[in-house]
Amino acid sequence: MQPESHPHPHPHPQPVTRPVPGPHDGPDPSPATEPVTTALLPPAPYAPLLDQVSLAVLAPGAATPPRWTLTGLPDGPHLLEVRADGAPVEIRFSVPLGDAAGYWHPQGGWRRTLLADWAGRSRVSLVDGHAAGCLYDHSGATLLTFAAADPVPEAALRFGVSEENDTHVVHLTLPPADTPHRVLLVPRAPSVATALRTLRSWFARAFPPMPVPDGARTPVYSTWYAFNQDVSATAVETQAALAAGLGCGALILDDGWQLGGHGRGYARCGDWRPDPAKFPDFPGHVARVRALGLRYLAWVAPLLLGTDAACRGAWEPYAPEPAGVPGALVLDPRRPEVRRHVVAVCTALVRDHGLDGLKLDFLEEARVYAGDGRGDVGRAMTALLTEVRDALTAVRPDVLLELRQPYTGPGMTPYGTMLRSFDCPADATANRVRTLDTALLAVGGAVHSDMLMWSADAPVEAVARQLIGAFHAVPQISVLLDRIPEAHRAVLAFWLGRWHRNRELLLDGEVEPGRPDTLYPLVRVTAGDRSLISVHGDLVVPVDLAAYRTIELVNGSERDRLMLDVRGGGAPVRVVVHAPDGRMIGDAPAVLPEGPGPLAVPRGGLASLTITEGPR
Repeated sequence: MQPESHPHPHPHPQPVTRPVPGPHDGPDPSPATEPVTTALLPPAPYAPLLDQVSLAVLAPGAATPPRWTLTGLPDGPHLLEVRADGAPVEIRFSVPLGDAAGYWHPQGGWRRTLLADWAGRSRVSLVDGHAAGCLYDHSGATLLTFAAADPVPEAALRFGVSEENDTHVVHLTLPPADTPHRVLLVPRAPSVATALRTLRSWFARAFPPMPVPDGARTPVYSTWYAFNQDVSATAVETQAALAAGLGCGALILDDGWQLGGHGRGYARCGDWRPDPAKFPDFPGHVARVRALGLRYLAWVAPLLLGTDAACRGAWEPYAPEPAGVPGALVLDPRRPEVRRHVVAVCTALVRDHGLDGLKLDFLEEARVYAGDGRGDVGRAMTALLTEVRDALTAVRPDVLLELRQPYTGPGMTPYGTMLRSFDCPADATANRVRTLDTALLAVGGAVHSDMLMWSADAPVEAVARQLIGAFHAVPQISVLLDRIPEAHRAVLAFWLGRWHRNRELLLDGEVEPGRPDTLYPLVRVTAGDRSLISVHGDLVVPVDLAAYRTIELVNGSERDRLMLDVRGGGAPVRVVVHAPDGRMIGDAPAVLPEGPGPLAVPRGGLASLTITEGPR
């Protein structure tokens, strides 16, 4: 490795590297053949890079040693460029452990504490995460924040604590490229959210997101958990009328509308024709729902080819691999015939039935073709999604397209307007964590929750908890609204109304959720003189009365009070408290003293603080 420049010299002990017999010379390392720990990989010299991060670069296939430069960009990030003469490269970062607490990355799921380097592995592509990560310490400050500048190609990562070297390492392997390999790095920041905002700003300029219509920023009624596949025009229209009255602005007709859509499998996917027994006049049904004021989207999984589909014979040669879901094969998006077919299917659904858009499901199944040597799946999906988007916007310029984790990263937002959390039925914690995880690196599209569901016998605070878990995203609802108690509908009406009132703050404000390994128990969003804090545990809540004119406190905890730590206290404050169903149970002026103290707020309830004296 021959650095052209590394303009951030600093004293840093060089990581110990240990040789191992045999080469390490490909972009697709196999866990079965790799050394167990990164310390046993072939050695490479490290050089200071940024803050306390050191860098080593390997390109065994290159004709000359790789060369790298690090350039500070005007808007905050640094750009690492590695030239390797068209060869694949392995970029190694090493950071002293210090007070490291956790490592966040888009595929992390629940594994967000520190892993050993023999356990930390991931493979990413356009439709399956992003080559990015953030190491942070117990104060929440970042130690390393990076992202591959190109979100499309398939890449492999090893990461974790090097037990031999007392460091945290990340090894990023990128495929051959005709241009320099580029990686973004963010200097140390006070929080993961702060560091990732810097990356989001860069990606928003480099990959302009698809315009987001107002219909993508409104609560959604979904049929999935409410009906599963047992849908019909009459039943859906009943729910649509109730949903519109409660504050929903869109409806998603999920799996089950299509011919053969039953049995919770995917063996009949691929024909994509409405079931005439369920929807005898599908365009007429769509028009009736839209007349209620709801935009209408339909579910489709355009890459799935069911083993019992009528079209299987025609398309099976283009779907050589089975899907990860039962009963289906996966169409290979690298085939131009497949791309033309998918575009035709999606366009016909929107055009022929008067839809406002589509829920595009199971796109990540294309990863079954990754690494087979027959072309990069990410490049093929870029071509496919560009064609789908362009064809649909020609039919409906404000088309709505829902994407879902794990394909919600910066490279996907030019192709979608709604970025939904992965399925987590009835799990308010998972919905909170997954929507915030998505939002940390999301560019453009409105982040949506997974569909909210609960049982009809649930207490009202349990219903409120579901909504509070999704409050920092666009909520999607999926219960039978005519079969839940009136008290539940009151909770829905109150919290959806409160969400609408705070929509711009929640979706566009600056969010600080704290450390990822704590699962975001206290989430603060601010904009101008407004602040909203959602509390999801028995915590002390810092409240700065001198910084904001209004502060809303959302009680998602299990206690009937919030413990505040008031700063800037002593000023007159109007305190309005609402029960989970919206009933006002307190409205009085108060003087909140400086320091800690309790505030009575029922679980599932809300307290609104308004500073009543002049400008602070």
